[in-house]
Amino acid sequence: MHALKSFISSKLSHISKDNDKDKDEGESSSTAIATNAALANVQSTERVKTFLAEAKDEFQVKYDKPNQNTAKLEDFECIRTIGKGSFGRVMLVKHVSNGNFYAMKILEKQKVLNYRQIEHTLHEKRILQAISFPFIVNLDYHFKDNTYLYMVLQFIPGGTMFSHLREVGRFSEQHARFYAAQIVLTLEYLHYLGIIYRGLKPEDLLIDADGYLKVTDFGFAKKITGQTWTLCGMPEYLAPEMILSKGYNKAADWWALGILVYEMSAGYPPFYADQPIQIYEKIVSGKIRFPSHFSSDLKDLLRNLLRLDAKKRYGNLENGVDDIQTHQWFSATDWNAIYQREVEAPFVPKIKEPGDTSNFNEYEEEPLCIATTDKLGKDFEEF
Repeated sequence: MHALKSFISSKLSHISKDNDKDKDEGESSSTAIATNAALANVQSTERVKTFLAEAKDEFQVKYDKPNQNTAKLEDFECIRTIGKGSFGRVMLVKHVSNGNFYAMKILEKQKVLNYRQIEHTLHEKRILQAISFPFIVNLDYHFKDNTYLYMVLQFIPGGTMFSHLREVGRFSEQHARFYAAQIVLTLEYLHYLGIIYRGLKPEDLLIDADGYLKVTDFGFAKKITGQTWTLCGMPEYLAPEMILSKGYNKAADWWALGILVYEMSAGYPPFYADQPIQIYEKIVSGKIRFPSHFSSDLKDLLRNLLRLDAKKRYGNLENGVDDIQTHQWFSATDWNAIYQREVEAPFVPKIKEPGDTSNFNEYEEEPLCIATTDKLGKDFEEF
């Protein structure tokens, strides 16, 4: 990852500066350290380049030739509903052959059509089946029948960040930084592939058994080459250029990162109101109030992420994600260790057993009613 490379480069820079200070204490020793660090930097940079190139090639092959119907409903035992949305639900299921637990996202075709979400749904499936990253949930199977669309995802038992954030009120900056680093790496990966996410919010960030994040719900994700204009996403997380219908690019995701970091650290988003229109007015005003407990480094990072002018926003400048990754608020972050999942998580959810759903809310169960004919087959032919 470029963020990993920039982190290593910044560490090398720090080593060089320290060597200048310590020349009197042993110039030869400092030179050896710098030489070793430089060698490690070159090797790591090459690994990063190789990873990105291979990841992009692999993504493009799968994205260009998406497969269909990799399973069927009879392959799974439906256990219980663990989430509900406007036009579907998510159920815990167990594969009857391998015994593994999964989260099955079930979307009703007619409701997807009614909500005008066909394009978004097709984008979600096509992107999910083509990407692979440590902090993104895996799409293991997908299929459809006369009534429903099914996406069988990796089951993440720890519940949502949203529920845990509401339980504790707010996260410490160290806790928030741990999660934020994973989102930075994830957005960098997606952006490198040409994908804008547009769905960042605590409700769609799951916590796995080790305390690490898994980004889910790619309903608003889209592969773009320049700008796009669709207004979509959670009102509190929309970038000002999205609201003003100016056309926007991947910089909108970095704005959303700023909102997320603020909400994790404060317990509430910087712009909130009873009605969406009131939220939009606050967002485009650009006026932000910081809680007194925010550190100066955190406030500085947020000011640069929450720039009204996308051209001046961190993540969208000449240095790209480097401006975020090398910011003082992230100075203690070992980006490579985060990517390798080697950092001890500040919170590890209690998981009793495989398939434990105690970290999810309970919902009223409804039977699946599958029609004998498919009236919307052409609309979802690409799924």
